[in-house]
Amino acid sequence: MSNMNANAEHKIDDEDILRAELYSFLAALLRVEPQDNLLVSVSQISGDDTPIGKATGTLSYLAKEMDAATIRSEYVDLFIGVGRGELLPYCSYYLTGFLNEKPLANLRQDMASIGIARAENVKDPEDHIASLCDMMAGLILGNFGRPYSLQEQATFFKKHIAPWAGLFFADLEAAKSAVFYAPVGTIGRIFMDIESQAFDMGESR
Repeated sequence: MSNMNANAEHKIDDEDILRAELYSFLAALLRVEPQDNLLVSVSQISGDDTPIGKATGTLSYLAKEMDAATIRSEYVDLFIGVGRGELLPYCSYYLTGFLNEKPLANLRQDMASIGIARAENVKDPEDHIASLCDMMAGLILGNFGRPYSLQEQATFFKKHIAPWAGLFFADLEAAKSAVFYAPVGTIGRIFMDIESQAFDMGESR
């Protein structure tokens, strides 16, 4: 997704910056086959004792130990394949069983109202999981004119991400072709659950 100028005048909480960084991290891993510089960065990450931290530690270890070409081949098997990959990481597919359906049209309407423009070099439909993670990071950081409030973030998340992303990441975690990407699925599944709970708690206050 192409970003408009961020509004640097708004102070963003450290917790929200970490959320945006995790969304961006998932987007980078899921957008295209991971290149060497990304894999080197992943290999240098330290995990911790939290569920996401443990999965991150596993991912870092795999980035060190696995051949980069093997990881890229795994990405192709998972998401591209011959004809199609093992998984189709699109909102429309998960919600309707088909690509380019009403969920994509609804997303495009909301993108237009926010001011999010599709990047010219992106061929995938905008409801790809990586694009949606990019959009959430942008809403948090103010990349689309201003930082969006938690309530506004929750509205976007619950409409375009919550109904399917947790299932997608669980499918990725268990996918037959997934070795390097299995802990990516774990990280995404846990993070989606944390986000859902946090947004629900915010609405109940």
